[in-house]
This record gives sequence, C-alpha cells and structure tokens, in this order.
Amino acid sequence: MELHTILLYSTVAFFYILSPGPAVFLAIINGMRADLKSVAVAAFGNIVGLLFLSTASILGLGAIIIASATLFMVVKVVGSLYLIYLGIKFIKAKSALKMNIEQSGLERGVTKKGYFKEAFLLAITNPKPILFFTAIFPQFLDSKSALLPQFIIMTTLFMGLSFTILFLYGVLAKKSKKLLSNPKRVTWFNRVSGAIFIALGISLLQLKRAQ
Repeated sequence: MELHTILLYSTVAFFYILSPGPAVFLAIINGMRADLKSVAVAAFGNIVGLLFLSTASILGLGAIIIASATLFMVVKVVGSLYLIYLGIKFIKAKSALKMNIEQSGLERGVTKKGYFKEAFLLAITNPKPILFFTAIFPQFLDSKSALLPQFIIMTTLFMGLSFTILFLYGVLAKKSKKLLSNPKRVTWFNRVSGAIFIALGISLLQLKRAQ
C-alpha cells in the first residue's frame, strides 16, 4: 500500500472510532466503574470483534449482509436489542454498586471474561462497523496488488487505533470517578448511562443499508 493511502485510511478510521457510539460509551462507563485492567480487557474484546467483522468483510460475508434486506434487518434488530438490554442492565444495577474510590472505583461484580464478552458482543452486533468494513474498508484496497498484506495492514491499524482510543476514553472517565462519590450520583449515572444505551438501541433501528 502507498503511504498516502495508509495515511488517508488512518485519518478516516481515527475519526470514525473517535466519534461517540456504543463502544465509546461502554468504555466510558467501564472507566468510571472498574479498574484499568478491566477497561483494557473490554477494549481488547472490542477489537477482537472488529477483527471478526473485517475478516467477514474480506471474505464477502459483510457484503452479503448489506445486500440482503432480511439479513441486515436481523443484525440491526439483534444489535438494537442488545443495546437496550445493556441499558436496562445498567439502570437496574444501581442497587448493587459498591463504592470504593481509593481502591478500584465503582465495581459491577463483572469478571474480566464478562467485560471481554460484553464488548465483543457489542462490536459484532452493531451494524455501523459492518457498514464501515463493507462500504468504506474496500475502497482503500488496491485490487491490482495482493489483498492479504493490505488486509493485515488496514485491520491492524484499525484495531490499534480502536484499542488506544477506547482505553484512553476509559482512562479519562476514571479520572472523573470522584464525581460519583455520592450514592445519589451513582444512581443518576446509571440511569443516564442506561438511557443513552436504550436511545442508541432505538436509533440503531433507523440505520439504513448502504445502497
């Protein structure tokens, strides 16, 4: 791949990942509620999900999903329901939170495996990354050159950017955890977080296929 193509792709990917979305909000919530190791595990779960989607795209599976109105609708509904489920989960978790600012912040009693699974499922059930890897990703591939090296470079860049940005979102959120030292703030934080995920889930249903 030519350098200018890599730089352009990296710029597009950077702003795509940086923009607010389910993965970003989950990283912020994890940063407020858990230790940095859990934030890192969740970010890793997200990029594994992205690797799954990029592989599906290069194999043509993503294009099939986009082309089929039925399949795309299934993915969209599943992703929407999962976001709504997370929103309800966060709202109902308010009574189970334990405050320990000096040690590890707000804990949800979720295992490291749970953080990984949560982020992974969020990644693979979100139609937006599918649209990115199907509609935008292929535009940077040079069909006259070997696809595998290009796939490895572009996927590695996207995963690296995703992990770094999501982790930094978590770190910044963790710096603000003292704002939740009051139990009432914890309750409202969960309500607002849950409402955001529910709203994202509902808005996801409005997402249209790439023509």
